[in-house]
Amino acid sequence: HLQVAESGGGLAHPGGSLRLSCAASGFTVDYYAIGWYRQAPGKETEGISCISDGDSDGSTLYADSVKGRFTIFRDKVKNTVYLQMSGLKPEDTGIYRCAPGLNCRGAIGTLVGEVPWGQGTQVTVSA
Repeated sequence: HLQVAESGGGLAHPGGSLRLSCAASGFTVDYYAIGWYRQAPGKETEGISCISDGDSDGSTLYADSVKGRFTIFRDKVKNTVYLQMSGLKPEDTGIYRCAPGLNCRGAIGTLVGEVPWGQGTQVTVSA
């Protein structure tokens, strides 16, 4: 089965940085699109970033709210996708989850269909 494990979350002050990891098992990350999603307290889950599969040249997408601050990238050797977060803001607080998909279609913004499930990793940005 396709399995992912998120890690790297924690506490950060406004303006700080964190790097989240999405470690894959049971599949090769280069063969799939990988999306990052966050669920803010009391809010719906939204897609914030996605990287296409290697055959699609690994193009990336970002929500406007994180563009210029977050970077998604893939490490093929470690079979892991990362989300580098800089210039963190309190509104970045939430549970972050990653999930594979066939492509990045519909992976940005409010999700219409299935919502990524699992424990995720908690990010808290507070002064």
